[in-house]
Amino acid sequence: MCGRYAASRGPEDLAGIFEIEKWEPEETLEADYNVAPTKEVHVVLDRPLKDADDPRPVRQLRKLKWGLVPSWSKTPESAFKMINARAETVHEKPSYRRAFTSRRCIIPADGYYEWVTGRQERDLEVEGKRKRPRKQPYFVLPADGSVFAMAGLYEFWRDSTLPDEHPQAWWVTCSVITTEAETTPLAVAPEEGPHTLAEIHPRMPLMLTPDRWDAWLDPSRKDPEELRTLLTPPPVGRMRAYPVSTLVSNVRNNGPELLKELDGPEEGTLF
Repeated sequence: MCGRYAASRGPEDLAGIFEIEKWEPEETLEADYNVAPTKEVHVVLDRPLKDADDPRPVRQLRKLKWGLVPSWSKTPESAFKMINARAETVHEKPSYRRAFTSRRCIIPADGYYEWVTGRQERDLEVEGKRKRPRKQPYFVLPADGSVFAMAGLYEFWRDSTLPDEHPQAWWVTCSVITTEAETTPLAVAPEEGPHTLAEIHPRMPLMLTPDRWDAWLDPSRKDPEELRTLLTPPPVGRMRAYPVSTLVSNVRNNGPELLKELDGPEEGTLF
């Protein structure tokens, strides 16, 4: 799954990486080293500009809330639960299938955090059963330091209790698509601890390589079966993982020190 991630790149860097054509300075977000559900996040999307005569999709950097609220939802209370969508079923789930065919985005990150659990606990989580508290956090990122471009979906929701002119009348929310974690060895693994992503967690965010960005963002592509071909994981052997401080477990903690690599798991944590 993806429950926390780090995003330190600013709009200027992201504009160059993703060839952004439009972004508003007022939507600039500060570097966030502990992005948690319901926070505002930067996303990349292709969409015609509002009130523009030109119907051409324009690549934009937008500020959205993490936690998707379906357009048909009566309340926004589902946002916290819908931070992730499974790649295997995203095309058929009522909450995601409309966005999958027409409202896809990329959620840029440095990498994501995941907490190692024991084997028995991981088995219970796969079965959808309650597990015990998380243990040692790890930071997972591309070994070459490139952007971690997470496949995502976005959706619009209208708060019918507010007038049209109210600034919060419309919510624009997003969700990260996840897939099965890699079982092959990491490109760079810690000496003590997991050596594959699957040993950290059974799921991982689906990272899109640059050759798929245009096709994924193109709103004219609407065929579900064609789109599903874009949901295959990237080539293996591109990721690294290392242990970080348990300070990241508290969402109130935020700063570059959270990304500092530890020599090994903290005392009192287990692999």
